[in-house]
Amino acid sequence: MKFSYIILLILLFCSFEAIKAQDAQDVLDAPDSPDTVKYEVDETVISATRTRQKVIDIPYSVQRVDQSQWQISRKQGVNDILTNIPGLWLQPRYGNHDVRVSIRGFGTRSNTGIRGVRILLDGIPESEPDGQTRLEALDFTAISKVEVVKGNMTSLYTNAPGGVINFFTDKYFPRPFVLSDNEFGSYDLRKNGLKFGLTSNDERFMATYSYENYNGYRAHNQEYQTRFNSIYEADLNPVSTISLYGYYVNGLLKLPGSLTKEQFDENYLQANPRDESRDTKRISKKGRLGVTYNTKFGKNYNNFIELTGYGTIKELTRPSATYRIINRYGVGSNFRWINNSEIANRNNEFSIGGDLYYQTGPVSEFNNIGGIKGDELQALNDETITNIGFYFTEQFYIYKDYLSLLITGRYDRIKTDAANQLAGFQDTSRVFDGFTPKIAINYKFNPFMSVYGSFGWGFDTPANNELDNYPFSSDGGLKLINPDLEPQNTQSYELGYKGEIINNRSNVFTNTFIELSLFETKIDNAIVPFTVDGNVYYRNAATVKRTGLEFGVNSTITKGLTFKGTYTYSDFRYLDYQARSIDASANIVDEDYSGNKEPSNPINNVTAEIAYNYVYKKFYTFFVKGTVQSVGSMFVDDKNQEQFKTASYTLLGTQVGANLQFNSLMVTGFAGLGNITNEKYVAFININSDRKEYYDAGIPYNFFGGINLSYIFKK
Repeated sequence: MKFSYIILLILLFCSFEAIKAQDAQDVLDAPDSPDTVKYEVDETVISATRTRQKVIDIPYSVQRVDQSQWQISRKQGVNDILTNIPGLWLQPRYGNHDVRVSIRGFGTRSNTGIRGVRILLDGIPESEPDGQTRLEALDFTAISKVEVVKGNMTSLYTNAPGGVINFFTDKYFPRPFVLSDNEFGSYDLRKNGLKFGLTSNDERFMATYSYENYNGYRAHNQEYQTRFNSIYEADLNPVSTISLYGYYVNGLLKLPGSLTKEQFDENYLQANPRDESRDTKRISKKGRLGVTYNTKFGKNYNNFIELTGYGTIKELTRPSATYRIINRYGVGSNFRWINNSEIANRNNEFSIGGDLYYQTGPVSEFNNIGGIKGDELQALNDETITNIGFYFTEQFYIYKDYLSLLITGRYDRIKTDAANQLAGFQDTSRVFDGFTPKIAINYKFNPFMSVYGSFGWGFDTPANNELDNYPFSSDGGLKLINPDLEPQNTQSYELGYKGEIINNRSNVFTNTFIELSLFETKIDNAIVPFTVDGNVYYRNAATVKRTGLEFGVNSTITKGLTFKGTYTYSDFRYLDYQARSIDASANIVDEDYSGNKEPSNPINNVTAEIAYNYVYKKFYTFFVKGTVQSVGSMFVDDKNQEQFKTASYTLLGTQVGANLQFNSLMVTGFAGLGNITNEKYVAFININSDRKEYYDAGIPYNFFGGINLSYIFKK
């Protein structure tokens, strides 16, 4: 990592040179013009500190992406939207909605859903109380912006050692409108939707409806999704607002399953015969209602308070080895109070808050007859998870508005209850609790450049599906929940730089934003898989060290021509790891995996995008862009077997489009190509498969396009 620190020193030197060459006040006093850029460091986000702050004032790695980046582009899945964020590793399993999201290695241990990264929608958890998440409810036609916070955030959120991703529903628009959103593409992709918005001086309403159908590029890979999203917001008075949120999603996704190396080499687009015969699939019906109230009070309105309540209903059907039906009913709330004041003539911000999430419901399993529910009831359990947590933040400006100290801390208590309705003696519960603090410091050279550092502890509880008991646990497998599995604990260090170089003296490289982060994370008591008679369970048996570098640049080369680039270096390995397998006769076999690399994490990951926009007579915009992503090879298991290691790959893409405005009518269209060279590659690794079924192929050569019609009404 020595070269990482050299890069940081070079950037700091460049920053000082830029400060000398550029008077910040000249920039601030410069008159506005059509070519004036919007400074990225001035963007405000709320997810990083749970208070509203500018990016430049936050001592963490934070990025915000707004809808202008994807409105005229393919937006099927989160991997279409967030690829150009360094350190965010997105692995699409079946093309769209089954995307594994990981940040700094957290999330890769999950072969289903998202773990270790907290997912929010309008500040309300999409993540389950135990930390697992699926993204079926996300419709990017309804989303206005995304905030991504990288690094350990368990001092503010439950089970967020990797970071937080917060999606925000679109609610701010100047005039009423109606939009017809239509996408099409290879493998019978069809997506059609309607979006409309109403706005007045003190009220806003937006609703979207969309239907998506996709046959998929692999056998047994069909899916459909129907989604409805809405938001209503009213200003009760100049300082008080109430917001109502709602969504409903109904969808089906057939799963082709992972392949062995032999199957992948023979035909990488085939389905796993076992999954095809079982008709393995996910049928999801989910709904959520939420309400948020916030207000300001006190002298100069220096106090802010917000209260949120929500309820969820989920009906999930999962035919696989058995026909599993999961019903979940949840209620939750959160609150936060923020006080801005002065202490010893220094700015100070203090905040406290809390979260409560309760979820319960039955899980039943029947025999699966080729994807049809049989009559044989094999299991019936009631599962309940309760999560309650409280946090505080204290940010004190030590030297004017340049040097600030941020201290955060959170206490969490997570209780899991499992009741077997067929064999009550197996009923049991587990409680996990802990306090995690974090300290960070931020120094601004000027309003556009800063360096920061942080150190904090993390606390990551086992997911519900990781708590399954096994025959040789300390209670002999008597209860439903493993009595021995404990949370894994982390210590994280981070050093970073973020800066925006504004060039008013030339028409070349007029604005360049650079971000660099160096981090090191140590995980004790790491949760790792092991096998008992071929079945996979989990235990605490490893110490992990993760060292990495994340670099991103976003530059306006000249008028209309922009470049985005990212580079992520990841050295994630086990310092100490005794892998274990147990056969049916209780014979134990241990293998030493110490020094091995964590699977499904490439050492090098590079993305780049260059785009050109041409504006003709103000109302007609044309654009073209090219993209590239290069991903290094990866191990597929903790054993690091070279013969199964994936090959590195490079993906090329291109896109053209136009935005035409005719008074109140706007027509936009785009078309593009993905994987232009038709590269055969592994997009998702099913890590540590005991059947050696590691591989899920990425999408081959494909085309996509879209036509959107919108009409903007007068107020």
